Amino acid sequence: MKLQNLYMLFLACILVSVFQSCNDESVEKTETIDTVDSVLAVCENGFAGMYPCNDYDLIGFVSINDLGGNNSAGNDCWGWVDPETQKEYVLFCTTTGVAFVDISEPNEPVIIGKLPTATVNSSWRDIKVNNNYAFIVADNAGNHGMQVFDLTRLGSVTNFPETFSIDAHFTEFGSAHNIIINEANTYAYIVGTGRTSPYQGGTIFIDIENPINPTNAGTLDGYSHDAQVIVYNGPDTDHTGKEIFIGSNEDEIVIVDITNKSNPIQLSSVSYSNIGYTHQGWFTDDLRYFILGDELDEFNIGNNTKTIVFDFSDLDNPTFHFNYFGPTQAIDHNGYVNGDTFYLANYRAGVRMIDISNIENGSMNEVGFFDTYPENNLADFNGAWSVYPYFPSGNIIVSDIDRGLFIIRKSDL
Repeated sequence: MKLQNLYMLFLACILVSVFQSCNDESVEKTETIDTVDSVLAVCENGFAGMYPCNDYDLIGFVSINDLGGNNSAGNDCWGWVDPETQKEYVLFCTTTGVAFVDISEPNEPVIIGKLPTATVNSSWRDIKVNNNYAFIVADNAGNHGMQVFDLTRLGSVTNFPETFSIDAHFTEFGSAHNIIINEANTYAYIVGTGRTSPYQGGTIFIDIENPINPTNAGTLDGYSHDAQVIVYNGPDTDHTGKEIFIGSNEDEIVIVDITNKSNPIQLSSVSYSNIGYTHQGWFTDDLRYFILGDELDEFNIGNNTKTIVFDFSDLDNPTFHFNYFGPTQAIDHNGYVNGDTFYLANYRAGVRMIDISNIENGSMNEVGFFDTYPENNLADFNGAWSVYPYFPSGNIIVSDIDRGLFIIRKSDL
């Protein structure tokens, strides 16, 4: 069976698991938490209310039913800060659309409004931000395309929650698994387009300098499930100033120079042993190392959560550095670096905070966690889908498939 077909089988498992969990009485029960100094639940003796934790408090919470409606499920999330008011907003994706949540008072989050899906419901909706506009795609959602929404509209809403309409709609593709934006420029990168579309799973480069009039600027062949795009300023001076695309491509990582959108140049690729599904990765801040998550190795092989670290100091010759194994069997999903911490959305094990300050010497160390799925830490597709650790306040948001939005913060902040 081809790898992509095997992966689609496991994606079907996610759907079954999600909706079974959403109908489980344990998800619907009232979760009692105490308010202490604007904290919903302090992490004490290993728990914040009912949630296992280490050094992270529960600050705020919004249920998945409030975010997406009955029988909905959560998926991706991102954040935005209003440049005029400095208010922080959560952009929370659900099967039914996107919910916009004001967390300027994080213990009392407010759903400002919702943007419905462009076509049908999808368990794989993704959102990114550039210049105060949000850009949204969805997988397995025919004719969905890319929705464009002006986030500055959120500040003028007086009747909560408002049902929003889009500001623009790019329809040169239908479904896509993900959208990537390098905020240093004005391009969106649509990855994982439909394999039966004219792009055959390839990546589309979209010029969003004028966000309400996006235009096609080129394509990259080959299916990328997820990617990171940067203007390179790392240790490999041969590529300084170039725009570099790092694609997680099911069974390998590809490194591509996409400075010229009409002529992408692949610099190299790298693989590793015991591949399940090459899912998503992120650079360290110094651009020397790339931290990768494989979504199916825990499920297929039975190892504890495994994170693969590569040395990218030479983009033309990337090499394997070491494997980091977490303390549970849970499947890893989306991970992001902020400073010396790697924030890993770890499905049934919640979000894990991993110190990477000694990554050069082949060492990573878990220093905190908040488990949004307290039932167990098994290798299955429930719990924490994604995490966003970049708000100036230090608030961290977690999108949980079954329960909804969690706002957490380090206990000593």
